[in-house]
Amino acid sequence: MPVRLYVGNLPKEPIERQALQEMFAEAGDSITTKVIKDRKTGKCRGFAFVTVPTDEVADQFIEKYNGQPFMDSPIKVEKALPRSKGKTKEEGEQAQGTSEEAATSTPTPAPAPKAKKSGGKKRSRPQGGGGDQRSGNDSFQPDPRWAGELAKLKEMLAAQTTNS
Repeated sequence: MPVRLYVGNLPKEPIERQALQEMFAEAGDSITTKVIKDRKTGKCRGFAFVTVPTDEVADQFIEKYNGQPFMDSPIKVEKALPRSKGKTKEEGEQAQGTSEEAATSTPTPAPAPKAKKSGGKKRSRPQGGGGDQRSGNDSFQPDPRWAGELAKLKEMLAAQTTNS
C-alpha cells in the first residue's frame, strides 16, 4: 500500500517538482513527488509530499533524507498525517497531535457564515430604552448540536461552585 511522506522546511521560492525529484533519484523510480504551491504567486508553500510504495521503503527514505540539505535548507521528512476535513496541511502541521489524541478529541463546529456587509454605511444602534431589549440568559440560544455538551459544562461549573 502506498505511503505518503511529508517533506517540510523547503525554501519559499519557486521550486519545480523535477528539482525535488532529482534529489530523491537514488530512491528509485517508484516514488512520486508533489510540491505544494501558493495559488496566487506560484511559489512553494514550504512543503511537499512524496509517495513511496511500502512502509519499509518509507522508513528507509525517512532515515536517508531527513535533515539532508536542499537549496541551503535541511529538509524534514516524516510520514504524513491523514488530512483533516476542512484543514490544509499547513494548519494541521501547527496543531499536530498523536493519532490517539485525534481519535478521542471532539470535533470543533464549523464557523458560522459571516454576515454580508451593507454598502459602507454605518448604522447606529439605540443605546437607551428603545426597541427590542432582551435581558438575562434566555436571549442566547446555543447551537443545538452542542446544547447537550453545554448543559454538562454548566452542571460541572455549578457543582464546582457549590463545593468551593
